[in-house]
Amino acid sequence: MGGDAMSEYHTPVLLNESISALISDRSGVYVDATFGGGGHSAGILSELDGNGRLVAFDRDEDAMKNVIDDSRFTLIRNNFRFIHNFLLYEGFMDGVDGILADLGVSSHQFDTPERGFSFRYDAPLDMRMNREGGCTAADIVNGYDEESLERIFRLYGEAENSRKVARLVCEARKVSPIRTTAELDGAIESVTPKVAAHKYLAKIYQALRIEVNQEMRALEKFLEGASESLKPGGRLVVITYHSLEDRMVKNFIRSGNVDGVMDKDLYGRVSAPLKAVNKKPILPCESEIASNTRARSAKLRIAEKL
Repeated sequence: MGGDAMSEYHTPVLLNESISALISDRSGVYVDATFGGGGHSAGILSELDGNGRLVAFDRDEDAMKNVIDDSRFTLIRNNFRFIHNFLLYEGFMDGVDGILADLGVSSHQFDTPERGFSFRYDAPLDMRMNREGGCTAADIVNGYDEESLERIFRLYGEAENSRKVARLVCEARKVSPIRTTAELDGAIESVTPKVAAHKYLAKIYQALRIEVNQEMRALEKFLEGASESLKPGGRLVVITYHSLEDRMVKNFIRSGNVDGVMDKDLYGRVSAPLKAVNKKPILPCESEIASNTRARSAKLRIAEKL
């Protein structure tokens, strides 16, 4: 895969910071749980010696075109929520040395109009990471009741006026089904602020994308599977892009579950499988944000298996 193809697909965020946090043994076994354009994977492979191994996951068929031709590399086309089972199946019974996950949607997905991830293009409301099954954003917009839509927009988009948005969607679909991004934008135009409309619409689209792909449930399962898959001393490195994800990752590192409930033993010790390496998340520098606007909301958290 050429560098040009990779940068067109997705510019990896916090690349140097995440790889230096991840790799402790150049001959070790590592996982890129979110392969995408292969930017992080290429960076990891460049730091490994001839005995190192890298396993990557991605459920998006478009990511398969970026497969890296390297005998140390294996790409698994599946959801990272099944990471533990697949690593066992691949023969890594003793665990792996590090796992990296970049939870951002790739630039490629936003920039491919027919995927329906972005309000910048008039396209079918799809948003599925894996287009071979499951419900689309159009199914949700036209099929969920008003209360469920309000919950999604409020919880996953953290959007103001989520109740009004849900009501407008339900009123519009009575007239005719909402099938495209332009029809959705039109349906909620009266509550979309005139100033920075794109920021508001981004919240609505984010909420739908999370629901379509069951991202919060998948993240919870991934975190559980990743902590099971790491060797003692192995590292989990996660890059998040919105507060909901970041809170889940932070809670899991601190308490061993995404709700942040502290389970303590008889001696008052918290029975979490990981410990935080950095108390505060690492943020991109100004120059990275200037060259890649999608980096502006990124946060990097690092944890070590106890």
